[in-house]
Order: sequence, then structure tokens, then C-alpha cells
Amino acid sequence: MLIFKELSFDSAHFLPNVAKDHKCRNMHGHTYRLKIFLEGDPDQHLGWVMDFAVLKKIMQPVLDRLDHQVMNEVPGLENPTCEHITIWLWNQLKPLLPKLSRIELHETASSGAVYEGK
Repeated sequence: MLIFKELSFDSAHFLPNVAKDHKCRNMHGHTYRLKIFLEGDPDQHLGWVMDFAVLKKIMQPVLDRLDHQVMNEVPGLENPTCEHITIWLWNQLKPLLPKLSRIELHETASSGAVYEGK
């Protein structure tokens, strides 16, 4: 069984390694939409893989480190591309959520990254 939880956060960033004339080299912001997936068997008694309320409670402190922040100032996110942010989120959440199997991060309505670990 695969379950998912979707949350959003707002952050600013700039991409220091792109060409000097690239628009993303300048500070700008996004409303990110994060969807995480957990894989496991539903508990025989409770009937769920994990309580969504507990899942949100576990995720929130990680998202709070990014929400309304300049991501370039977050340790490990000095080059906060969508891909790097997704890997960073995985590395933060996987120890807290052993059943984590997939992360989807939408930077815009039409662009994003998917990561399923290495």
C-alpha cells in the first residue's frame, strides 16, 4: 500500500551557479508543494499504514526550517535547485519516516522533481 501526504511551504532562493544573466540567479520565491509517499501494509487493527495527523506532525518541523526562509542560508542547501531541495528533504525525513518511499516536490504548477532514494 502506498499512502501520501501533501503540504506546502513558501521559500525564497537564488541559484548561484547559473549564468550571470539567468533570471534564477536573482533572489525569487516559490510556493512549493511537497507530496511524500509512505509504503507499507495497513495495520491489522487500526487499518492504516500511518495516521496522517502523526505524519504531518513529524513533517512540520522539517518544513518549518524552509518556510519563509532564504533556502541558500539553510545548511546543505547553498545551491537550492529543486533537485537539491528534494534530496535534502529526503535526507531529513527518511530517518524520521522509515516507510518513506518517494518524494515529489513541485516548484511551480508545471515543474518539479521526484526522488525515491538512491
